[in-house]
Amino acid sequence: METPNYIKSLLKANIQKPQGRKVWSIDLETAWLPFFTATNVMGETRIPVDAIGAPLRLAYNPDGAVRFSKSGRPVVRVAKDISDNVRLVRENFVAGLQSYAHGVITDNSDDYTAQVIKAREAGTPIIAHDRDKLNEAMDKAIKDAIAHAEAETQAPAERELVTA
Repeated sequence: METPNYIKSLLKANIQKPQGRKVWSIDLETAWLPFFTATNVMGETRIPVDAIGAPLRLAYNPDGAVRFSKSGRPVVRVAKDISDNVRLVRENFVAGLQSYAHGVITDNSDDYTAQVIKAREAGTPIIAHDRDKLNEAMDKAIKDAIAHAEAETQAPAERELVTA
């Protein structure tokens, strides 16, 4: 089985890193809006033009008041028609990844199994190292917390002796 070009293109590095509102970790203005405009033009979607023209909307409370976050900023959400279509693309994307992997497993099960075994073997020392470092850090944090608690406990007793 030969890897399809669309899968190969997903694995190539892209130098551009747009800065803006992300939807599913993909830039809304430079990726999603042009994509959905193009799919509307081709008749693949029927996203309302107002959703594409004003993709970011204020969020409102049930009483109709503007919703604010705990930090005091107004909550801005992506228009429902756009977020629904992004969700559909995401679900289809995941299905495509799973389908591709299934095809490779079915057609090349021995090679796939060998790759999994190699990955597990290569990952084992890394996992062990990270586990050891985490245990060391946790032990140190516990000792520091105990020392801090003991110092807090002794400090009031020492202050009483000094004031007496």
